[in-house]
Amino acid sequence: MKVEAVRGMTDILPEETSLWQYVEAEIREAVALYGYREIRTPIVERAELFARGVGETTDIVHKEMYVFPDKKGQLLALRPEATASVVRAYIEHGLYARGGVAKLYYLGPMFRYEKPQKGRKRQFHQYGVEALGSLDPALDAEVIDLAWYLMERLGLRREGLFLRLNSIGCPRDRPRYREALREYFLPHREGLCTDCQRRLDENPLRILDCNGHTCQEIARDAPRSLDYLCEGCRAHFDELLGYLDALGLAYEKDPKLVRGLDYYTRTVFELASRDLGAQDALLGGGRYDGLAEALGGPPTPGVGFAGGMERLILVLGEREPGERCYRLISGPRAYLLPVAEEEKAEALKILAALRRAGISADMDYAGRSLRKRLQVAVQRGARYALFLGEEELSRGEGKVRDLETGVEEYVPVGELVPYLQGRS
Repeated sequence: MKVEAVRGMTDILPEETSLWQYVEAEIREAVALYGYREIRTPIVERAELFARGVGETTDIVHKEMYVFPDKKGQLLALRPEATASVVRAYIEHGLYARGGVAKLYYLGPMFRYEKPQKGRKRQFHQYGVEALGSLDPALDAEVIDLAWYLMERLGLRREGLFLRLNSIGCPRDRPRYREALREYFLPHREGLCTDCQRRLDENPLRILDCNGHTCQEIARDAPRSLDYLCEGCRAHFDELLGYLDALGLAYEKDPKLVRGLDYYTRTVFELASRDLGAQDALLGGGRYDGLAEALGGPPTPGVGFAGGMERLILVLGEREPGERCYRLISGPRAYLLPVAEEEKAEALKILAALRRAGISADMDYAGRSLRKRLQVAVQRGARYALFLGEEELSRGEGKVRDLETGVEEYVPVGELVPYLQGRS
């Protein structure tokens, strides 16, 4: 019996990875413009990190984490999200002692045991940023602006993007708001799903996260977190709205938006697209001012966002790629076609020279006919085919065919690099 991939953990094949590489490169360049530097944390962490950070009553920790003991009996987990890991590393390595705001970003796989669906598997990939060390609402606005800029850079229409925004207050506000939610939902307890009945006892904020139609209907008239903000949280939210107005970023206040993680405080947001239908969220994030302290570090405010790569790839795959994306996903610039075995050694030398000059190039190694190899060059999206026959090489030349226009030229072998570099 053949061995297959674990359910919910999929392979990303070579014809797909070029688009992934393009998106990853765009993310890296975009966040660098805003001053973020990459951090890479382990895939395996202590399970208590997420219980303390994300929250024991969240669905992630309660029923979605991959948890297992090591040989010493210590409970470990495959990371289900990255913010807790980044903050743990920030504390462990004393990054707070450097002063100022630490701007960090990450790319990598996460794991959650949930029902596999389009754009979300049990192993999925996230990109995200974390800015640690400031309570300034202007930093919230910058993080949101970065999220917006990234989506625009990847080709999504600015007019089609919008922000869902809410403030869920600070730990001083939370008890009053939770009690108001509990009082509201108690008369509706029997109408709630099984999970939400449990959430009513543990943390009624989580009911607002439920995707069940009945629970959503019950929650429609639930108390709003904005009505329970202290003076400081209200001022923070009002300042943020002023900065977003100054940046010209459209937003919609969403009183039901609380995000699914317990570490969030004050600002929570989702950036969505009007072009995507019901499942319109592209990324989400917010503030987590108490997370560092909950993990044993000094009080350190933070704000960030994360998005799913699979979801983003699906969205971009339905759109016309930009010029840079085209260059990355369209195959080699030049495809070499030695006519006979005798020309293969020369072809390898030319390939090496082209590649060292930064020109992507390839040739066939499967023993196909010349006609078939030319078909492969076209299928792989090569712009130029370089024919190397005995007659051409005896004159120190190769025949270059532009596969878009059909125009052919004989070019001296020693001039192939500048010839191809000079062509668009």
